[in-house]
Amino acid sequence: MKYIVQLSRIFTGILFIISGFIKLNDPLGFSYKLEEYFGADVLNLEFLIPYALGISVIVVVFEVVLGVFLLIGYKPKFTVWSLLLMIVFFSFLTFYSAYFDKVKDCGCFGDALKLTPWESFTKDIVLLVLILILFAGVKYIKPIFSKLPTTVIALVAFISSLWFGYHVLMHLPSIDFRAYAIGKNLPEEMAVPEDAQKPILEYTWTFNVNGEEEEFVTNGSYPSVDGDYVGVETKTIDEGYVPAIQDFSIESDEEDLTTYFMEKEKLIMITMYNVMKGEAEGMRKLKSFSDEAIKNGYTVIGLSSSGPEDKAQIKSDYNLNFDIYLCDEKVVKTIVRANPGVIVLNKGTVTQKNHWNDLEDITL
Repeated sequence: MKYIVQLSRIFTGILFIISGFIKLNDPLGFSYKLEEYFGADVLNLEFLIPYALGISVIVVVFEVVLGVFLLIGYKPKFTVWSLLLMIVFFSFLTFYSAYFDKVKDCGCFGDALKLTPWESFTKDIVLLVLILILFAGVKYIKPIFSKLPTTVIALVAFISSLWFGYHVLMHLPSIDFRAYAIGKNLPEEMAVPEDAQKPILEYTWTFNVNGEEEEFVTNGSYPSVDGDYVGVETKTIDEGYVPAIQDFSIESDEEDLTTYFMEKEKLIMITMYNVMKGEAEGMRKLKSFSDEAIKNGYTVIGLSSSGPEDKAQIKSDYNLNFDIYLCDEKVVKTIVRANPGVIVLNKGTVTQKNHWNDLEDITL
């Protein structure tokens, strides 16, 4: 039992640290995922949405710290109880999203590793079993250092996690796992190869045969049935090839300008998923920055999901000299984890990417 507990301790501690650190690298992204869970069509806890970012930071810091606590043997009973409560909570979320098909990706490993809802739930059940082993054998979890070093390491882990979370919120994630990272070419990330695997769908046809409804399953072909057609339902068996970027577009009121702008050699996109929620200090800095960029030969545009009236209002309030085009809110949030944020492209390839706090670091 002692050795099983130690193996469980090492595996669980490392997994919690890795999972927590990946989310701590991008707490804003994890907060967006929590907003999905809190939404009316999932858990219907919309009153928590304004607090999603705060909850995100607390959860991921706690996740990292508990992993460290477990490895060094700091306060074993508190640590194991906390791990148990956390994994029960996560297991409920992943089961709910999997069973009711609500959230397609739990965000357990941020953008670094995408898991299906059932894969996420399976992972949580494995962790639950390991933590129950730790719970049963908590007496075998001993500190690996004396009391003072153990306390110091625990305190340093907590302070470091808080500092790192604050740092990436005030700047950008230190490691960018998304398809809009520096060096990525957006048209290539959106492209679907000619030989790409096609989606596999299952069609369930319902016919009225001799007064009774019967179902017939095919891969898409219309079944030869001597009866009256009632309806058909489709189920995705395999999604096939899915490009890294799916919904990115730059649209005016009249047309889609995505291809036009992706061919520009010197393009700056200023992202504001909601112009009315942009950080006031960041919005004020945009005027001088965009003026300087245009003077240096750059094409400057804005991307937002906001309506025409809000866009016009924000341009007037801050005297902005660039047009703001329509882009899906979720996509804008994904491009840059800041509101506003800045991304510099050369013929569709990302060359620079900055938080509004770091506009002065952009090389024009």
